[in-house]
Amino acid sequence: MAKGSIVSGNSWAALRSLTPARIALGRAGSALPTAELLRFGLAHARARDAVHAALDAKALCARLEALGLSPRVARSAAPDRETYLRRPDLGRRLAKDPDIAKSDHPFALVIADGLSALATDAERNCVSNIRPEGLGYEAAARRIDWLAAAGLARGMTGVGLKDESG
Repeated sequence: MAKGSIVSGNSWAALRSLTPARIALGRAGSALPTAELLRFGLAHARARDAVHAALDAKALCARLEALGLSPRVARSAAPDRETYLRRPDLGRRLAKDPDIAKSDHPFALVIADGLSALATDAERNCVSNIRPEGLGYEAAARRIDWLAAAGLARGMTGVGLKDESG
């Protein structure tokens, strides 16, 4: 504890440099120090905002088209975000759209704006937390490229396809 400070240090503080997890935050009596509690509150508010923020599919499609790709927008069976957050099972199912069902492509790369542990199953591979503070864009692109190539080569996805992308 620093002289004159009411915040107790933590002998595990060196571990903080190894993980973004909230460990070794110190204590003020039996509670977290106020600064750490405020940082947690801000991170929680940002996470809630991220869950409720909608993906701008039109802008994303324009950027993908500029790269020479031909994206298609599909909708889930959930009619709106509120329903999706309450019924993630509907987010796993496509809304009826005959144009989407007529694809002859060997696989689909889905870019989605949902957040639901209940809607990711053993048949799919998910690359998430793609953002500067999480999985960087280049690392995510490499992982997605590896998963797509390995999935096609091995004829499997999901838990059968262990991520060996490095």
